[in-house]
Amino acid sequence: MEPTDQLAYILPTVSATVDRIQTMQMHDPTPCSEFNVHDVLNHMIVLGGTFAYWFRGEEAPELKPPAVYGWVPSAEFREVMDDLLEAVSSPGAMKRTMSTPMGEMPGATFARFVAFDGLIHGWDLASSTGQTFEVPREVISSVDEFARGALSPEMRDGDTFKDATTAPDDASPLERLVAFSGRSL
Repeated sequence: MEPTDQLAYILPTVSATVDRIQTMQMHDPTPCSEFNVHDVLNHMIVLGGTFAYWFRGEEAPELKPPAVYGWVPSAEFREVMDDLLEAVSSPGAMKRTMSTPMGEMPGATFARFVAFDGLIHGWDLASSTGQTFEVPREVISSVDEFARGALSPEMRDGDTFKDATTAPDDASPLERLVAFSGRSL
């Protein structure tokens, strides 16, 4: 499955999850131990906005998350994710060489990392706010196959990714991927 197809499922699903977050949940902890719900949203808004510029072959300005006082930035989040999806699908985006936090790579490879990150953070948001996160099995399988081949031991530095954890025997394919990413279930 192409990374643009993966993101066409993942990004709208994460946006729909954000639409259902309640203001009182913004400071709740998430399985991403460094971030609460608000922090995950900020992380995704800033990086998603930055990546959209990169996929278009443009220099990204320094982006900042919206100041949030007593509300969930769901409209802002959706706008960034829609723009990111459009940018990933823009002419030349998949073939463009990109300088990323993980080194230089083709846009198609970086888009697969973005899909992996989006899927995991979508699960973080859903699981920490009492929601289900429904993504087609074939999307999860495709992201999983990439992630297992792409994550090097050096990337498991405790910051970028933690060491894999063990998923329970009855874990879903998404939960197995989440455990592989270093989350505890």
